[in-house]
Amino acid sequence: MDESEATQRRKGGVRVGECHCGALKVIAAGEPERVYLCHCKACQRRTGTAFHFGVTYRRTQVRLEGEYKIYERVADSGSRIRFYFCPTCGSNLRWESERNPTLCGVAGGALENFDLMPNSSIFEQSMHPWLELPSVTEHHRQGRAPAPG
Repeated sequence: MDESEATQRRKGGVRVGECHCGALKVIAAGEPERVYLCHCKACQRRTGTAFHFGVTYRRTQVRLEGEYKIYERVADSGSRIRFYFCPTCGSNLRWESERNPTLCGVAGGALENFDLMPNSSIFEQSMHPWLELPSVTEHHRQGRAPAPG
């Protein structure tokens, strides 16, 4: 995809991301509910870095194209969380939790031309002390409250 096509997709309200090998794509339509950083130990282990960069969408706005596998575990909140990843390269592009059944997460770093900055930070009790978050306006020492039902 050339740069002008990617710009048209973004302006049309669609953001596309792909895994490391390109076999799995995530397509998100419309604007996200929130853009956040998670500093929990599980996300640090899963991403292999200091924090996870996530984008929350309504589940109906997101679809996957390509083969994927699912890894499921109990989240720090106590609810079950499912991760959708490429079976070839292992990249995780989407996840969902029973805690917020209408929402899902997308890996922000995988999205082409993603231009939104994070405004929320969760599990800051595990945040590395050298990390500064100039764009974040919403801070949580632990998780965020569940979405209203």
